[in-house]
Amino acid sequence: MASPRLIEKIESEDRTLRLAVLIDADNAQATVIEGLLAEIARFGEATVKRIYGDFTSPTSASWKKVLQRYAIKPVQQFAYSTGKNATDSTLIIDAMDLVYTRKFDGFCLITSDSDFTGLAMRLREEGLIVLGFGEKKTPEAFRNACHKFVFTEILRPSTRKETEIQPPKNGRKPKEAPAKTPPETHEHPPEFPKEFVMTALEQSTDDEGWAQLGTFGSYLTKLQPDFDSRLYGFKKLSDLVRARKDLFITEERQASGSNQKILYVRAK
Repeated sequence: MASPRLIEKIESEDRTLRLAVLIDADNAQATVIEGLLAEIARFGEATVKRIYGDFTSPTSASWKKVLQRYAIKPVQQFAYSTGKNATDSTLIIDAMDLVYTRKFDGFCLITSDSDFTGLAMRLREEGLIVLGFGEKKTPEAFRNACHKFVFTEILRPSTRKETEIQPPKNGRKPKEAPAKTPPETHEHPPEFPKEFVMTALEQSTDDEGWAQLGTFGSYLTKLQPDFDSRLYGFKKLSDLVRARKDLFITEERQASGSNQKILYVRAK
C-alpha cells in the first residue's frame, strides 16, 4: 500500500514534482499523446521524456510524427531476435540509471505490458511515485503495482466531427450535409463499483461520519490505483459525489484561516 506521504503528493495541487516519462512504443498508442502529457502535467513536470522502440518498423510510424512536436527523445532499439523484447530491457535499464541520479520524484510508465510490474515495484521500493498509463487490457498486476493508474482510453481526443456545410447554390441558404456516422469505437461505461466506493468512504470518515474529499480520494487510490471518476462520466471526484445524491450527502466548510472552502462527504 502506498505511503500517506506519496498519496498526498499525487492528490495535491503541487505541480513541482520532477517526473521521468518513459514510453513503451510497442504497447502504447500515439493518438493519446496530447491527452497523456496534459494528464501528467496535473501531477508534475515531465523533466525527461523518452520513448523506446524500433522506429525502423512500420508499426512505429505514428510515433515518428509526434516525437519532435512534443520534444520526446526516441531511443532506437533493434529487435535482435524473434520473440525477445529488447525494448523492455532497454527501458528498464534506463529507468534504473535515472533512479540513481536522484533527480526525480517519480516515474510515469506508459505501457500496457505486465512485464514492467517488477520495475514499478522496484521504483516504489526506492520511495518514488509510480504513475502508470495503459489501455484497459493492461493486466491487473501492473495496475496495482503503481500508485496511480490511468486508462488511456479516457485520454483520447473526441472523434466527433462538425457537420459539413455544402456551398450555397443559386443564392439559396446553405444546406447541411447529413452527419457521417463515426465508427463505433466506444464501449459501454463500466458498472459503478458502489460497494467498493461506499466501503472506502466508511474507512475514511471521522467519528461523525464525514470525510474530507481529499482524504476520501486518497483512500480510493490506495485501495484501487486505477479508480477514476472519468470512467463513470464525471470529470472529477467532486462532480461524482455531488451528482450521486442517492449515495452521498455533501457539505462545503470554510477552511481554518483561509477563504477556501473544503468539500466534505458522507454516506446518505
